[in-house]
Amino acid sequence: MIIKKILSPATSIISLFILSLFFSFSSKSDENNIKFYSEDNGILSIMYHRFNEHKYPSTNINMGIFKKHLEIIKNSKYNFLNPNEFDSKFKTSKSEKEVLITIDDAFESFYNEAWPHLRNNKIPFILFVSTEPVGNKGYMTWDQIREIDAVDFSLIGHHSHSHEYLIEETEENFILDIETANKIFKQELNYIPDLFSYPFGEYSKFMRDYISQNFKYAFGQHSGVIDLNKNKFELPRFPINEKYGELKRFKSIINYYPLEYKSLSPSEKQLTINDNPPNFEVEFFKEQKNLRNITCYSNEGDKWDKSKTNLSNQILTIEFREPFKPRRGRINCSLNDNGKWRWFGVQFPIKKN
Repeated sequence: MIIKKILSPATSIISLFILSLFFSFSSKSDENNIKFYSEDNGILSIMYHRFNEHKYPSTNINMGIFKKHLEIIKNSKYNFLNPNEFDSKFKTSKSEKEVLITIDDAFESFYNEAWPHLRNNKIPFILFVSTEPVGNKGYMTWDQIREIDAVDFSLIGHHSHSHEYLIEETEENFILDIETANKIFKQELNYIPDLFSYPFGEYSKFMRDYISQNFKYAFGQHSGVIDLNKNKFELPRFPINEKYGELKRFKSIINYYPLEYKSLSPSEKQLTINDNPPNFEVEFFKEQKNLRNITCYSNEGDKWDKSKTNLSNQILTIEFREPFKPRRGRINCSLNDNGKWRWFGVQFPIKKN
């Protein structure tokens, strides 16, 4: 990791001390779950990266398509959520669904292509920044980030320092990476952002529990709609790129609603050879209707197919065909609730042997 080259011995000692202290605190990662059916219409969060960088189709969106996405949201009568109000909106049951736009990585193409349109139309968004690449070729500068930070309809989020596969690092190196970014944010912005986005949407229980001690909310890259029962350190987002930003699909996504649940296991999302496939179980609320209409798809064996599900006493389980293959396992479940489509997804990073 590049981070190892910039950390002093003193910093390492401090981080080790922080690591030891961390285990003396209980996790806050489940404290928000209110455990009653809220009928929350939710916050639908969508995630972008690059704009008009067509040689990176897996993270890029055409700017013309992006503008059409924004028009679809407006024409659907959904409000854009100002991220400065996210904390208060999350905690309440929302009678009207809102849409939260998030941008990961702070690529220069966002500043040149999307930012002028968002700025001119005052469309709110979160920009998640990894501190190490800032100022490098293809990335925004700190002056540009401060320009965005200055407006009242945007928010800067924390996206680690190195943006490497932190789930593969030791616990110590993970903490050192976050602490390094904190120091740089404090120096450049005079504060440390309190919203976090996991690089690649990957996290272990240790990572999530550490983030729960140091941030207010954290976002992944598993699909779904946020409701006030969702774990606030495992918040879903719909990733959008050239393939998955096609207009027909986008119109469907925008019209999804939360599929609430009381609990979901396993709590540890990183799978090893000993627990792959996982014992997957979702407990729903007794007030929920039409649960027999739930359909799930999963990609075990690196092949997407309809999951073999069982629903008994409000508890959904899946009998997997075989283990998930690296790098990620995914499950997506949807429910036709009297014409209103509800959705949640789960992502499982697969640990290398």
